[in-house]
Amino acid sequence: MRTKRFYLLLYLVIISCVKGVQHSPRKPNVLFILVDDLGWKDLGCYGSSFYETPNIDLLASQSYRFTNAYSSNPVCSPTRASIMTGKHPSRIGITDWITSENPPSELWNKLRKNQKLIQPKNKHALPLEEFTMAEALQTAGYTTFYAGKWHLGDEGFLPQDQGFEINKGGHIKGSPPGGYYTPYNNPQLEDGPKGEYLTDRLTDESITFMEHNKENPFFLYLAFYTVHTPIQANLKYLEKFKQKRMILKDSLPIKVKEQKGYTVLNQYNASYASMVYALDQNVGRLINKLKTLNLLENTLIIFTSDNGGLSTLTGKTVYGRSAPTSVLPLRAGKGWAYEGGIRVPLIIKPPNNIQAKIIDAPANSMDYYPTVLDYTGIGLNPDQHMDGISLKPLLDGETSVTHKQLIWDFPHYHGSGWTPGRAIRKGPWKLIYFFENHIYELYNLDNDIGERNNLAAIYPEKFEEMKKLLNVWSEEINAKKPIINKDFK
Repeated sequence: MRTKRFYLLLYLVIISCVKGVQHSPRKPNVLFILVDDLGWKDLGCYGSSFYETPNIDLLASQSYRFTNAYSSNPVCSPTRASIMTGKHPSRIGITDWITSENPPSELWNKLRKNQKLIQPKNKHALPLEEFTMAEALQTAGYTTFYAGKWHLGDEGFLPQDQGFEINKGGHIKGSPPGGYYTPYNNPQLEDGPKGEYLTDRLTDESITFMEHNKENPFFLYLAFYTVHTPIQANLKYLEKFKQKRMILKDSLPIKVKEQKGYTVLNQYNASYASMVYALDQNVGRLINKLKTLNLLENTLIIFTSDNGGLSTLTGKTVYGRSAPTSVLPLRAGKGWAYEGGIRVPLIIKPPNNIQAKIIDAPANSMDYYPTVLDYTGIGLNPDQHMDGISLKPLLDGETSVTHKQLIWDFPHYHGSGWTPGRAIRKGPWKLIYFFENHIYELYNLDNDIGERNNLAAIYPEKFEEMKKLLNVWSEEINAKKPIINKDFK
């Protein structure tokens, strides 16, 4: 048995036994909802006027809604790894999305001649040595259930290998291989009846799990594949948004150049809107089932996204392919360390919550692990979730509990047009660094949420301070860098 995991298990078993002797009340359930590629502006409660999300908006009106929540990376696998471990993705060694090929495919190698830098290697799976959030809860007596997108490894590294007793649909692929209608072509999910929609099916599986485990504390992790590509409309709701699009001032995508890509500035896509609405309807079903089972008040609910919305894509001209959504006023989108690629919705409803509040303090993907441990009374484990902080004290009114700095490390190329780089935020200040040409950009988010005014030359002392902090972090964590590509032409 792995020594590190053995001692962590022993520690949590002792904690669990002690709490059992004290005859404490039933521990709260945990419902963690992770939406794929959901943008900061994709919900009504975050400002969308085209998409409709009445159920999620209602949940937000009864919860804590964060305005400065972030994913730990601009793409999915690194963020998912940080949620599971409470560690920064660079500390784990997963800084890019995971492919089923390791090493990368020959096609990727052929593309290198067109890239100035060679990207660092990315791990092919979440290491089994990590003591995941699911393992911590399972050890404390929780029944653990996973449904949806995993994208953290293949056979031997699936949810059932990382602390989840049941896995419905989690495997190596990042997008649904069969699309959103059955047959799903998913090795971890049986096909459904003709016409079944994947978002509905994953919710069905989750509801069945809750019904069968209502007497025991459970950890339900529902990682919807939606709204990731392919953009495949929910046919029940498509006509509703086609009609709504007809009265929009701008019913076609408006785009602006973003280095090698183009960013969409308006929400216009009826198919995407139908996917968001289907998501919302299923969140409503989950909440209603918790009410029916008399479990809502004793359930911690966390709702968030794994990265920013897909609003920026590469294309030869502004008339080329268009991204499906917009997160304006934020800049760029998924794949970028600008705000559009990393700022995400976050709604937290604690057990027995009786108030709603807007939280402006920053939060990050690494924070969910310690937050869950804190609310369930298991006890924090800082040796594991070393880069995250529990948000419970913040929600309890201790406003001094916050991150001193947040850092994003994405030393890879991406189909959005992003080139290898890093970013750091401290207070309102944010510094972005691009490896290719050693370019730095400095922004004040309080005055410039759209990151349009580079202040590096105007505030040299702040620039040097932020640059030093970023360099110190990269050295301390031994963050990997891209190297010069000698074959670049």
